[in-house]
Amino acid sequence: MTGKKGRLCVFLLLLPALLIIVAFYLVPGLLTGAMSFTDMNHRLVWNFAGWKNYGQLLKDTLLNRVFWNTVVYVFGTLLIFNVTFGLVLALATAYISERHSEQVSLFFRALWLLPRFTPPIVYGVIWLWILDPTRNGLLNGVLDYFGHSPVSWLSQFPRAVIIITNGMIGASFGMILFYSAIRSISPEYNWAAAVDGAGWLSRVRHITLPLLRWQLLFVAAYQTLSLLTSYEYILILTGGGPFYRTTVWSLYAYNQAFGGYYAAYNFGYATALTMVLVLFSLIASIIYWRVFRLREMMAEPKIEVM
Repeated sequence: MTGKKGRLCVFLLLLPALLIIVAFYLVPGLLTGAMSFTDMNHRLVWNFAGWKNYGQLLKDTLLNRVFWNTVVYVFGTLLIFNVTFGLVLALATAYISERHSEQVSLFFRALWLLPRFTPPIVYGVIWLWILDPTRNGLLNGVLDYFGHSPVSWLSQFPRAVIIITNGMIGASFGMILFYSAIRSISPEYNWAAAVDGAGWLSRVRHITLPLLRWQLLFVAAYQTLSLLTSYEYILILTGGGPFYRTTVWSLYAYNQAFGGYYAAYNFGYATALTMVLVLFSLIASIIYWRVFRLREMMAEPKIEVM
């Protein structure tokens, strides 16, 4: 079907999805942007305040610390766990499935997916038990067994704690995507490289990694946007403390609107903070576009495949 009828059919097929996008993404986004120019509080009155909230951003002395906390948290978790460790797990499970059996590889992947399937509050409580500052905690129990004094992990290493706890979940996401991509690579590439004397590491470097550019881009971009807006595990484990050392941008915005028993309910200022977070996300997306050369990956192949 071609012409106007064809375009009409395509539009009608896409219309339900377009309505959902408009109703649940576009309209809330516009309302959030408009709310950032108001001084809305618990009374929920839309009083236009101009650029007042954005001017307050420049005067907020805590935002400098919050900004750097966010940078360390997002890129520390992303580079160490979500991408690097996820790729290592994918390579390990792919190697296991080749050398041993698919069932062993499946069990290994399922084991790493358990944190992702666990409810956040349960996952957080488990980590609170592991990091308990007394001898009843798992880590301090091990230290006590070897004659060492207990360590207050949450107060002494708060940034490392939130990176590790979030990274254990994020690594499983990258593992599944990278593993699927690795298994879809034609084995002829590795066979030819093996005939030429290439070792396993050389094949990973020169064959596997170049063919995973799409997946690396997607995991890096998606997980960056996810980490920029996530704060639930930080809220459960540290509450943003001690002394704002683990307060990230999204958690700070949440606290401005809803956080704590004595919350200020500064909805206007909180939405201004979220709009700045959207700007950070756009900048990160543009950087990934350039680093991974997305335009080249989307270009038509120079050799026509019959």
